Amino acid sequence: MTPEGYSRAYNNRLLVPDFQNILRLWDEESAQARQALEHQGLGHWNLAYGPRPLNTLDLIQPAQAGGGAGAPILVFIHGGYWRMLDKSAQTFIAPRLSQRGAMVVIPNYSLAPSVGLEDISLEIAQALAWVWAHARQWGGDPQRIVVAGHSAGGHLTAMALSCQADVLGRAMGLKLPRQLSTRGVAISGLFDLAPLVHCDWLMPDIRLTPESIQRLSPVRWSAPRACGLTVVAGELESEEFHRQNRLLEQAWGTTAVQRVEPIAQRNHFSVLLDLMHTNSRLSTLIDQALGLPA
Repeated sequence: MTPEGYSRAYNNRLLVPDFQNILRLWDEESAQARQALEHQGLGHWNLAYGPRPLNTLDLIQPAQAGGGAGAPILVFIHGGYWRMLDKSAQTFIAPRLSQRGAMVVIPNYSLAPSVGLEDISLEIAQALAWVWAHARQWGGDPQRIVVAGHSAGGHLTAMALSCQADVLGRAMGLKLPRQLSTRGVAISGLFDLAPLVHCDWLMPDIRLTPESIQRLSPVRWSAPRACGLTVVAGELESEEFHRQNRLLEQAWGTTAVQRVEPIAQRNHFSVLLDLMHTNSRLSTLIDQALGLPA
């Protein structure tokens, strides 16, 4: 593929002419969700997990009691090519899961170019550590954390599953297990960052180098221990996003990457809307990862 071809294949706003309408729908549905969750006393906004201004998360408690062990927890990481968007646009995923007995945590993170991708990855690991340490007081089970994310959040999902949390814990003054999560769902993720050097609309913000591509591309690493990851992309997305999923499956193996699927008739943005609907394929995959009954 030519450099111009790569640039176009990753420019989702160019490929989806009505993307603004879909982003507006995310915002509208999320605003309604926050209002309903506040009314139910289930939504808790902007809890700090770290020292930086954007080191905050939203936490939605389960509407149904999770039993003595607590509820499974979905940590959902927003996308935006590491440089834009906000957790508040993703609240719409939470009501259905809360009603099914899961806790949902949606973190923010500092955005490029004010910080590098290494810093963002570390912040997500810090958010996971916060969730592990505080889960029980909110009704969650720290042994049942599932990480999911969309687009850049899909990349950060793979990064989070690969994090050696015990090392991070020592730096944070916490005694953490080696892995905070072994299960994940990456939606339209980016696992080999090398093609992004051809995206002149993105590189000034993310400033990749050969060294950072090596450090930050999960396809360059061995699979995390005991990993169970599902990777999906919308059927209507560019072939590059489907290739990214196949690359991770090849690199990590089918024991770790347990499912690779297209989501029928969905593009890079509309794919997330399926998470509002109980019977959608994407919701089913998330529920399976969380161990929720069919």
